Amino acid sequence: MTTTASVDLLVAAVNAQIGRVGPGRFGVACSGGADSLALAHAAIGTAGGARVVVLSIDHGLTASAAAASRAVADWARGLGAGAAVRSVELVRRSSLEAAAREARYAALAALADEHQLACVMLGHTARDQAETVMLRLLRGTGPAGLAAIPPRRGRFVRPLLAIDRAAVDAYVHAHQLPVWSDPMNADRRLARVRVREEILPALRRENPQLDAALVRLAGSAAEWIEVIDALARPLAQFPIDCPALAGHPAAIRKRAIAIALDAAGFGYDAVHLERIDALVVAPARGQRTVEIPAAAIVRSYGVLSVARRGNSEEPPPRRAAIAVPPGCELRRWRAGDRMRPVRLKGRSRKLSDLYIDAKLPRSARDAARVLVRTRDATIVWAEHLGYAYGEPMFETEMPPRSDGKF
Repeated sequence: MTTTASVDLLVAAVNAQIGRVGPGRFGVACSGGADSLALAHAAIGTAGGARVVVLSIDHGLTASAAAASRAVADWARGLGAGAAVRSVELVRRSSLEAAAREARYAALAALADEHQLACVMLGHTARDQAETVMLRLLRGTGPAGLAAIPPRRGRFVRPLLAIDRAAVDAYVHAHQLPVWSDPMNADRRLARVRVREEILPALRRENPQLDAALVRLAGSAAEWIEVIDALARPLAQFPIDCPALAGHPAAIRKRAIAIALDAAGFGYDAVHLERIDALVVAPARGQRTVEIPAAAIVRSYGVLSVARRGNSEEPPPRRAAIAVPPGCELRRWRAGDRMRPVRLKGRSRKLSDLYIDAKLPRSARDAARVLVRTRDATIVWAEHLGYAYGEPMFETEMPPRSDGKF
């Protein structure tokens, strides 16, 4: 590929993206590295400086990062574009890379709102796509993970995702762009750097076209996931009806669970999906739980719900006050309690079994109340089940007591 052809390819990709987005102002996330600087330059040249705002995020990870962000802003303004610099503080929940990415996207989204941008362009190239696919393979992923970096997600677009790094280098050389080399890109403590400098070069000796093959894999996975997602989304909202979901193929079940978890903001991995899917297809018996980061996924009979850890529980629903008739006491039910429900026409059975038959969630079951006749300790009424066989129908509703007791 000639230098001229490479430059034309990059400009065409940026021009096509601008055409897809339509009128408005465009943001370009720019660290000062070759990829993002080439993207910013091409966007300014294609759309005009008045329609472009170059956004630089200072993560504070290196001593030169702040100066690099200011240099990017000065460079952009020198070309007639707008510029904005935002410093962020990282909150470490897992890896340094993940923390930096989370802070960066939040800052870019805030800047897009402030400057009323139609989109924010990101400088990911085919090399980034290949690295991401390989990283996910090494860590363990399903088909959705193989789709890797999407061309568009919300307001974030990636015009260069199908462009080879050689085309970017040719563009930088042709325009003599002032590229900044981020020291973090050579830090082998980072998994992406090790993949880029050690693993992929070794694999390219086996297949010189490895990068293209990985990019094609990502594209194929994205095509499959698009079809599966269309089938899974109508089922992907907590609480989930397990019998309804269980009637679908495993790929749709797991994707529905994943979409629901993503929407709720929970982290998970392939092992979690397998365990949650096992809950979905299991027989409806009692209550079972799968732990995930920051939450628990609970199946109570036929319903799959999520219980977030670390937050106070929601207040219980208002419970009817009970007018206790003379000669009776009101208490919570106990293990071993028995009653004679109307539906069994006088046959005695344990309350625990009756609640299980009624598919009552454990949270409601644990707090259930009973009316007990004091002279013979007979349960004449049980919450959620009603009156015992042959017992008089006492009045059970009355205004709540001011002391908050039963």
